[in-house]
Amino acid sequence: MKIFRIAAKCSERHACGQLEVLRAMVRYRRRESRFAQANERLRARLRELAEERRRWGYRRLQILLEREGWTVNSKRVYRIYVEEKLMVRKRKCRRRLGAQARVLLAPPTRKNETWSMDFLQDALATGRKVRALAIEDAYSREMLAIEVDTSLPALRVVRVLERLRVERGLPARIVIDNGTEFTSKSLNKWANQNAVTLHFIAPGRPMENGYIESFNGKFREECLNEHWFLTLDDARETIESWRLDYNQVRPHSALGYRTPEEFATGYANVECKKRSPHSHSLDGCCGLDLQLNSNSRTLTCPD
Repeated sequence: MKIFRIAAKCSERHACGQLEVLRAMVRYRRRESRFAQANERLRARLRELAEERRRWGYRRLQILLEREGWTVNSKRVYRIYVEEKLMVRKRKCRRRLGAQARVLLAPPTRKNETWSMDFLQDALATGRKVRALAIEDAYSREMLAIEVDTSLPALRVVRVLERLRVERGLPARIVIDNGTEFTSKSLNKWANQNAVTLHFIAPGRPMENGYIESFNGKFREECLNEHWFLTLDDARETIESWRLDYNQVRPHSALGYRTPEEFATGYANVECKKRSPHSHSLDGCCGLDLQLNSNSRTLTCPD
C-alpha cells in the first residue's frame, strides 16, 4: 500500500479505492491479547511437562494441565504446543535411548563442560575401511582424541573415554548422535557411573552438534583427503600427528585465530565476570590487555 501511494502520489483513501481494499484492514494494528500473561504461564508449564513426559502428545499434556486446575481447551494447548516445537517424532524402530532434550544446549562457558563425539570413515590403500572416533572440547575446540581402527564398538568408545578421564577429567555432558555405539548399554552404564549426561541430538539434525560437524569438515579436507594411508599403523600415526598440529599450530578463526592450546592455557583462564562465552575479541574482554608470549605460547595479562 505504501509503495502504491508513493508511486501514484495519492491519498490513502484514493489508494484503497483503487486497490479495492478496506481502510480498516490497512489501519489495523494487532493489540496484545488479554490472555497474554496467562498464555505465557501456560507456555512455561507446558514446556516443563513436555520435558518430563518426552513421549506424550498435547492431548495427554492437556489432561495433566486440567488435573492441576488449568481451564484451557485443546485448541489453545495445541497452538502453543506447535509454537514451542514440542511435537513428538514417531519412531520407526525401537531405540534404547531417544533424543532426551527438546531444548538446544546453551554455548559452553568453560573447559570440560561439554564434549562432542562423532565417527568418520575412510579407507586404506588396499580398500579396507577404517573408522575414526573424534572427541572435541566444545569450548576450547581442542581435539582430545582421534581413535582409529577398522572397528570401534561401544566398549572401545568407553575405553577411550576412560583414558581421557585419567588424563584430564570428565565433562558435565557429552553431545552425540543416535548411532548404535552411542545408544548402547555399555556407554549408558559408564555415563551413569561417572555422572556424565549424554545429550542426544534430534535424529536427522546434525547441526545440533555443530562443533564436531565443523571439525569433521576440516579433518576430512586437511587430513583424510590429503593422505593415502598404506596400513592401519600409518593411518594412526599420520592422524595423531595431524591432531597435535591442529591443537598446537593451526590457528582457529573462532578463537581469534589462536590455536586451541593457546586459548585453553591462556585466554580461557583469564578471570573476567563480564566476558561472554567465546568472546574472542581482545576489545571485548573487560578492558584487559592480553598479550601472547611467543616463548611459552600462552596468553598473559600484564599488571
